[in-house]
Amino acid sequence: MNGHYKAAGRIFRPWKNGGGQTAEIAVSPAGADFAGFDWRISTAIVASDGPFSLFPDVDRVLAVLEGGPMRLDIAGQSHVLTADSLALAFPGDVPSAAELTEGPILDFNVMTRRPLKAEVTRGPFSPPAGPAPARPAIARLALLLEQGGGLERLDLVDLDACDPALLLSLKGLQTLMVTITDPASVTLSGQR
Repeated sequence: MNGHYKAAGRIFRPWKNGGGQTAEIAVSPAGADFAGFDWRISTAIVASDGPFSLFPDVDRVLAVLEGGPMRLDIAGQSHVLTADSLALAFPGDVPSAAELTEGPILDFNVMTRRPLKAEVTRGPFSPPAGPAPARPAIARLALLLEQGGGLERLDLVDLDACDPALLLSLKGLQTLMVTITDPASVTLSGQR
């Protein structure tokens, strides 16, 4: 593995409820199914209104990549997501439903099994530099929102597994940055 997950190689599979399709991009541990993943990154085409699947002991972070807006009702609270809005974090084990206001959307979904946490931020890519953060990341990835550095839009890059020269070539490109941490593995002083 070279730390690069090409968008062109994704295989979309229909949801059980027929309301859309999903393509897994990356999962840990490698090859894990829904019952055994620690974290999972995917993209989905949401084609119709309807409920989200429930995932016990899993937290989700969702961002709209194309289309929208989408209204997401989570445990009775309504959130509107667009291709320009911040990613939304929510528990995967509470009732949630999507309403598409202007047709199908393409989303980006990060799921983490508790106690793991995911943070997804939108903005220009800046290659990691300097000492490791106080909360070491289990995984650091970037979804490209534009073409550059020899990569295509919607390619995913594992920042810890790819060539450092590639990271430099991505500087300034618009991305969704994903950081997955394990709060349980860090002491109060920030030491492992």
